[in-house]
Amino acid sequence: MRLATWNVNSIRTRVDRVAAWLQRRDVDVLALQETKCRDDQFPESRFTDLGYQVAHVGHSQWNGVAVLSRVGLDDVQVGFPGQPGWGEDPVSEARALGATCGGVRVWSLYVPNGRTLTDPHYGYKLRWLEALRTTAAGWLAEDADAPIALVGDWNIAPQDEDVWDMRVFATSTHVSEPERAAFRAVVDAGYADVVRPHAPGPGVYTYWDYTQLRFARREGMRIDFVLGSPALAARVTNAVIDRQERKGKGASDHAPVVVELSG
Repeated sequence: MRLATWNVNSIRTRVDRVAAWLQRRDVDVLALQETKCRDDQFPESRFTDLGYQVAHVGHSQWNGVAVLSRVGLDDVQVGFPGQPGWGEDPVSEARALGATCGGVRVWSLYVPNGRTLTDPHYGYKLRWLEALRTTAAGWLAEDADAPIALVGDWNIAPQDEDVWDMRVFATSTHVSEPERAAFRAVVDAGYADVVRPHAPGPGVYTYWDYTQLRFARREGMRIDFVLGSPALAARVTNAVIDRQERKGKGASDHAPVVVELSG
């Protein structure tokens, strides 16, 4: 099975690009983030015509996550238990969607950005990650052999080598110790970063800002990950970051991450 994750930064803008990439890469399951559309606006037929089943949750022009699968799409779940909301009257945002695809439980995740270290959104980000850790640990406590993939845009660069220059990020989100500790807590709960062994750094990134020629200058961040349960991690035979897909007109600012699974 070939499993991928991609923050597409607007699916309606990039539907042609995503469809062509799916065919070219022969992907079985694709988790999308930042689709930026309501459910009724998602271009579902474009993917069903290619043989994919589609699950999507989106409420507005912000956020939005999806799972596309040609190996089955069962037990679709919007949000994970305990997922905190955002706002004065907190509402659950479209940031998590789970589905079982070919026997693998896939969660498409779009972790809150945090904005700045002093913004209330930063506290929301940390609460969101702690709730995810608690729930994900519970899944393994229930079934230690469950193949689970927590995939998506984590908005965290967990190691110094995951940004091009730590001096630039000295007072920024994405690299602060509380955020990194929250990421490590998910790993410590039993979910391994299955991509890094196959795509080690430094200089290996998944995101490049559109401004200041960041991509051309190789000034990126590694913030998109596939974290796998022990049963899932044991099946990983290869993983790549498709940097080529960040090139060209109309590209997302993120590159797809692809994992090969045996069995």
